[in-house]
Amino acid sequence: MLAKDNAPLHTVDLIRKKRDGGALNAREIEFLVAGAASESIPLEQLSAWLMAAWLNGLTLDETRALTLAMRDSGEKFSSSGLGKKAVDKHSTGGVGDKTSFLVAPVVAACGVAVPMISGRALGHTGGTLDKLEAIPGYRTALTLKEFEAVLDLCGASIVSQTPALVPADRVLYALRDRTGTVENPGLICASILSKKLAAGLDALVLDVKTGSGAFLRKREDAEYLAALMVTTAEAAGTRTVALLTDMGQPLGRTAGNWIEVVECVELMRGDWPERSEDLRELSLRLAGWMIHLGGKADTPEKGYWAATGALADGSALRVFLEMVKAQGGEVAVFDDLKGFHKPGATRVLEAWQKGFVAEWDVTDLGWAVQRLGAGREKAGEPVDPHAGIEFHVKRGERVEKGQPLATLYATAPDLLAEPVELIKKATVIAEYPPEAVPLVSHIFARENAEAYLRDAIR
Repeated sequence: MLAKDNAPLHTVDLIRKKRDGGALNAREIEFLVAGAASESIPLEQLSAWLMAAWLNGLTLDETRALTLAMRDSGEKFSSSGLGKKAVDKHSTGGVGDKTSFLVAPVVAACGVAVPMISGRALGHTGGTLDKLEAIPGYRTALTLKEFEAVLDLCGASIVSQTPALVPADRVLYALRDRTGTVENPGLICASILSKKLAAGLDALVLDVKTGSGAFLRKREDAEYLAALMVTTAEAAGTRTVALLTDMGQPLGRTAGNWIEVVECVELMRGDWPERSEDLRELSLRLAGWMIHLGGKADTPEKGYWAATGALADGSALRVFLEMVKAQGGEVAVFDDLKGFHKPGATRVLEAWQKGFVAEWDVTDLGWAVQRLGAGREKAGEPVDPHAGIEFHVKRGERVEKGQPLATLYATAPDLLAEPVELIKKATVIAEYPPEAVPLVSHIFARENAEAYLRDAIR
């Protein structure tokens, strides 16, 4: 008779165990993950286990075991040959969230390698890869060897997940998307970190959004996820911090694809419009932490000032253009930023009354961007590189009736009406200005993240 820890495992037994409130051990989770990666466990059984995990939650040990098992389910990238520390940044998603295009070249210009594996548009949020693919010729699908070659040349590379990297996540995430089991902290944590840890990182900086445009609107949910990801990544040997940041308004002044790239290139060229200041400031703060964790600054504050210098002296722009060229992109399009932008239809939305822009439902603004043609209804659909919204006001600004609020760029004229109504629905113009909201409200490192989880009731 087999010893208990070597007894055969059966998927239905693990479903029942989780359904009844039990916790799976590392061996049991590894069995499920291996079955997902190899497709040897039927999808209906994986779906049943995911729903049981969503309903009953995952313990800290289960979350860590799931993260590591998914990380190890396929190929992994090794950064050891780069000759420098590898640090990445991940955002939980928002509207106008384009910090990657500033952070990656800024940090690389300061001597830290940035191997960035990114995603596509999801729901109301934009996708880093879709935005980069607005640059003609830019290749996001590189092999691991090509990825390493670009990193060696430029110091930064932003790519998609390869088919062999974390295959279990592709299966499980697709099931979560179809079975209503996305919004679970343990499952979110494992999905995000498994891909990041498979990139061979020395350190990771997390940008966890909260507010009306975040996936987790409630602050306590965002705090819990931030603390969970920090402790899980630290337990796996990767230095990690998480910044809790505001997504109560679009970040910067654009939301779309090409227009977001343009906004970042303008900043790297030294053009710093007032309505892009929050984008610039958050990018520098994230970069400061990355430079510090990458060993190129004694403190995050010194890293911030190093990042400021790289943005101001043109070195970040040089890295960005080198990366674009190395990945097949046509750098000539940056010679005429506005000339390349050719949307199918344009409309300026004006303020319908005077007052202060007091509040936005940023999720609705994100859906407006998506329905202009910048996002997708179904996986695999093409997106319009020229669709999107340029915002002419920020939260707290006073507007007069008839003043331009936003310019909408659509694939075709018949796509303008619904986004206009969504923006009107999402915008509150009030008699008095709103209270100021900090851009970064909290920072979790290992010590305070562990303390938070000890005190959290979940």
